[in-house]
Amino acid sequence: MSTRTLVSPASLARPRGRAVYWGVFTGVVLLFALAFLFPVYWMVTGAMKSPDEVARTPPTLIPENWEITGYTDAWELMDLPTHLWNTVVQAAGAWFFQIVLCTAAAYALSKLRPVFGKIILGGILATLMVPAQALVVPKYLTVADLGLLNDPLAIWLPAVANAFNLYLLKRFFDQIPRDVLEAAEIDGAGKLRILWSIVLPMSRPVLGVVSIFALVAVWQDFLWPLMVFSDTGKQPISVALVQLSQNIQLTVLIAAMVIASIPMVAMFLIFQRHIIAGISAGSTKG
Repeated sequence: MSTRTLVSPASLARPRGRAVYWGVFTGVVLLFALAFLFPVYWMVTGAMKSPDEVARTPPTLIPENWEITGYTDAWELMDLPTHLWNTVVQAAGAWFFQIVLCTAAAYALSKLRPVFGKIILGGILATLMVPAQALVVPKYLTVADLGLLNDPLAIWLPAVANAFNLYLLKRFFDQIPRDVLEAAEIDGAGKLRILWSIVLPMSRPVLGVVSIFALVAVWQDFLWPLMVFSDTGKQPISVALVQLSQNIQLTVLIAAMVIASIPMVAMFLIFQRHIIAGISAGSTKG
């Protein structure tokens, strides 16, 4: 049975048909590439312009004088190394706790099948219907009562309770064949051994996706770190850019935004294969 497409094989067989097809295809790809890459170019080059040139109307597409002082001033004046390190510590800790605890909970609900497991899962999923803004005040009061203000634990502990990532992991674990786990049990493997040696290696795609979600959520969060970190020296980059933007030139602020976005862009470019594999992971090969 042949697959029906917009362009018939007969048209592609002719030189004119192939030329038109590839011309349209190339034009569409270039158009989408321009739509996505032009804002990045505009931001990167904006930091290399003078303050007067940035505010000029109409704007210039190419800087008249290429200057990197915006980046050097942003690195020094806004103390970006400190705030970037704070963000790395907060994101890494939230990722670690979330991977460990969400994976353990998802494995228990999927394979160990505890009593009232479906009710527990339903209660966890019900939290997704509660707006995140409604939980800010209770979370803050809890963190304040525990004396965790200005402490990375104030970021790590709330990040553990992520119902979406837990459900994503559980759905993936549900697709792992029961025969594989039963064979390991016959060989004498315990529940933890099965999780460590069989389930986790087979779950690397979805673990990669959950890791990206966990890191990006902490990296771009603004309201919660603003509330729990009153100490400027412990604030992450998302809060510091706003707090320190007063009396800072626009080019320096743009440069700081570019520097702050580099880690997330680099992480996506490095792990994009794992992200796509995790998103498309819908079945388990035997």
